[in-house]
Amino acid sequence: MSTTHSRPGAQGPPPDGDLESRSVSMHADPRFVELRSRLLRFVVPASIAFLAWYLLYVLLSAYADGFMSTKVVGSANVALFFGLAQFVTTFTIAVLYSRYASRRFDGLADELREELEGPRTGTVPGARKGEGA
Repeated sequence: MSTTHSRPGAQGPPPDGDLESRSVSMHADPRFVELRSRLLRFVVPASIAFLAWYLLYVLLSAYADGFMSTKVVGSANVALFFGLAQFVTTFTIAVLYSRYASRRFDGLADELREELEGPRTGTVPGARKGEGA
């Protein structure tokens, strides 16, 4: 009796060996290397920029209390606006990443995933993401 390792709902065993060995071999695929490179081109600069921005906020809060306590509008001071800008920056980066990922990652990632796992079952042909059955 042989055992096969397949996803629930998959039609028979995965082609070309088991999923683990295919996923290991996928790391050498030039398309996967390109996908990882695209990810790093966004994530590394965005992370460095955000951490530098946050560090500036922390350092100013710790060592420039005269500047940070400067009133801007009413009783709101510079520190409050810097703190709120941290939230704005976080959401801005999330939106930019989402747009960048949909333009630069998703198509190639879907192609690689389908090749690795096989076609997904239960999706409606021509439907957009999240609209499947």
